[in-house]
Amino acid sequence: MGRGWKTSAAVAVLLAASCGTGSGGAGGTASGDPQQEATIALLLPESKTTRYEAFDRPLFEAKVKALCPACKVLYSNADQEPAKQQQQVEAALTQGADVLVLDAVDAAAVAPLVNQAKQRKVPVIAYDRLISGIGYDYYVSFNNVRVGEMQGQALLDALTAKGATDKGQIVMIHGSPTDPSSADYKKGAHNVLDGKVKIGKEYDTPDWSPDKAQQQMEQAITALGRDSVVGVLSANDGMAGGAIAAMKRAGYTELPPITGQDAELAAVQRILTGEQYMTVYLDIRAEAEKSAELAVALTKGQGPPAPAKVNNGTADIPAFLLDPIAVTKDKVKDTIVKDGFYTVQDICTAEVKDACERAGLR
Repeated sequence: MGRGWKTSAAVAVLLAASCGTGSGGAGGTASGDPQQEATIALLLPESKTTRYEAFDRPLFEAKVKALCPACKVLYSNADQEPAKQQQQVEAALTQGADVLVLDAVDAAAVAPLVNQAKQRKVPVIAYDRLISGIGYDYYVSFNNVRVGEMQGQALLDALTAKGATDKGQIVMIHGSPTDPSSADYKKGAHNVLDGKVKIGKEYDTPDWSPDKAQQQMEQAITALGRDSVVGVLSANDGMAGGAIAAMKRAGYTELPPITGQDAELAAVQRILTGEQYMTVYLDIRAEAEKSAELAVALTKGQGPPAPAKVNNGTADIPAFLLDPIAVTKDKVKDTIVKDGFYTVQDICTAEVKDACERAGLR
């Protein structure tokens, strides 16, 4: 993995001429000794999306251990509850965390928590989701508008190939309204699709819940009619699975093209069997490891320069942004498998063995 970090006009980033961190310095362990003890808090938002427990957490912890064997990682998962995440952040600060790596459940609501950290001179890294309303040290994520554009373009390409752009309507299932990344994905998708397809129904999905996405898709099918739905723009793989379940329940014999994101194992298998059209592959290893590198550096009082800045409505945040990759059936082998994200053995279970053979996965 380890693709290069990119800057992008699509997310209104500004080239960073020099290093500068938002909290004004690291906490109390900044001695420069690579073997010094330090505590890094990793605070993730939820576990319904498989990536957080299966990839983000272990990759982050392994990189911290490799860079700083004496460092301790305090791990918390908020289970999509803002109040629970508040308690976890406050507990981490009370336990002496030297750096917070925070993937916010509610990106606006955590600003007071970031302020508490700043008052204690504890640096903050916004992980995956941009925190709004306050300045802080770093933002590490992907080009989120580009993710939405890739999803929209893939869906448009699939509909065009089938001659279906003017034959019916699409359903758009977006992510959580409290996640600023969701707004970026939505913006990107609309950049591509507006004026080119008819949008029959459009939903924001609290908590990125697959169950709620299934309910929304059932509502859309009832309102629009089964034969009128020609495509589904789903913002991630979990919700795509919910939408697919709704379509199967409604009696679809041939599923329309549906998008996703995160390259979840079940989604990759659905892509190979033809149930899901595409996913957006995010190099989570690079994201987690870069965040770990920055966190360890901050415990030593260092502030590595960032290649970009992103404005969060209040401040320009030094940012590391990674490019996403659109993956359809013909690209699974040369992206997800080639990078070692999954092995052929992981993907090609008995149920999808024939589909794997057809895709050249052996």
